[in-house]
Amino acid sequence: MLGDGADEVMAEMRERGIDPTALGGPPDPVMMQYALAQVQKMLSAEGTGPVNADVAHDVARQVAVSEGDPSLTGKQAKDATEALAVAELWLDAVTDLPPAGGTRHAWNRSEWVEATLPVWNELAAPVASSVSDALATVLRDQLPEGVDDGEAIPGMPAGVLHDLGGAIDPAQMMRRLGSAVFGMQVGQAAGTLSREVFGATDVGLPLLDSPDTVLLPTNVAAFAEGLDAPIEEVRHFLAVREAAHARLFTHVPWLRSHLLSIVERYARGITIDLDALEAQVRDIDLADSEALRSALSGGVFGLQNTAEQKAVLLNLETTLALVEGWVDEVSTIAALPHLPHAIPLREMIRRRRAAGGPAEQTFSTLVGLELRPRRSRDAATLFSIVARAQGPAGRDAVWDHPDLLPGTEDLDDPSGYLVRREATEHEHADVDAALKEIFGEDPAANDLPADEDGPADGPTDEAK
Repeated sequence: MLGDGADEVMAEMRERGIDPTALGGPPDPVMMQYALAQVQKMLSAEGTGPVNADVAHDVARQVAVSEGDPSLTGKQAKDATEALAVAELWLDAVTDLPPAGGTRHAWNRSEWVEATLPVWNELAAPVASSVSDALATVLRDQLPEGVDDGEAIPGMPAGVLHDLGGAIDPAQMMRRLGSAVFGMQVGQAAGTLSREVFGATDVGLPLLDSPDTVLLPTNVAAFAEGLDAPIEEVRHFLAVREAAHARLFTHVPWLRSHLLSIVERYARGITIDLDALEAQVRDIDLADSEALRSALSGGVFGLQNTAEQKAVLLNLETTLALVEGWVDEVSTIAALPHLPHAIPLREMIRRRRAAGGPAEQTFSTLVGLELRPRRSRDAATLFSIVARAQGPAGRDAVWDHPDLLPGTEDLDDPSGYLVRREATEHEHADVDAALKEIFGEDPAANDLPADEDGPADGPTDEAK
């Protein structure tokens, strides 16, 4: 039920000569006391919340190093930070957005986990809270009326609530279990991502609070294996993409909060299918370390099909596509004069983003949505059209205000975006003029002498 942590407890019990499988029969007091002590430790108040951050951290670190996570050499770190510095010079030539201004880092996988895990916990928290409440509801419905700490609950021996001390309330216990299990799921996703990403912005979300740029040399080298392009070109191309993302998230001040709020709003709209959840957890045995984790791995989300929920999802997909499309277009233009393999590398990244990976699938299960920018090619085409018509400044001005962002209609027909935007701007100008006419002074009044049209009790020229 408690995943890897429970497995470690089982192993430790066996080392002490205790057979965990014996717990399925009449409980031996010594064995039960030891087991309860371990469960109590895992359900302690520390790290509680919708997502148990301590559990998420431990699992993420374990997954990150499971396939090796060697410390970086001095040369690896130097090559990465120099590539990020060169990327800024190349980008200066193609965009008016200035460098992000943060520190350039070369990280291993564990360092990436440490830096980005707080955002993953934050994104998963709304769904985790809903699942924990649903678990508590399901358990409460299954318990006999008036149950107390001396009675048994499904999958647990009689008296366990009393022995656990602080977790007397069965509903509260299930909330803590849900928090721990969600911590495992978030940790699994973040740890898996740490083996796939090249920097801090690969998924299209701003995972750092700072304007720093990052490369993971181990993952860059793994990606470069088998490609026709030399690793130096691969490193520089990925560095340009990372730096372009950082510029966008730093100098479009509303973008970070806009993206994260969309994800949160969508997650809060998810409902839990209580009937499906009850069917999955009804016969769970606490001795089965994977049972609850498996139950929460899919099938418990009852997605609302309301117009509002669909609009939120569409908004997220469109914004992610626009971020990826702008980065795709700008980074490729910046790299073309310097990297012979820029176009093939661009196509490799496009295919990689379109396919997704196990970590993105895990996050889709956790939050109920995918972070793949499905229409990034259309968005890149749109930014290319704007740049040809209005130059780099016009292309970057698309980010001036969230209300002016291209929508799905513009991605359907990128060539007509500028015409529609001009019409929208004219409409806004007409509305502004009408409001001024209604609430403001008559513009012609400014041409009249003050003594003819000024307020009766206002100051005269002589009094000024």
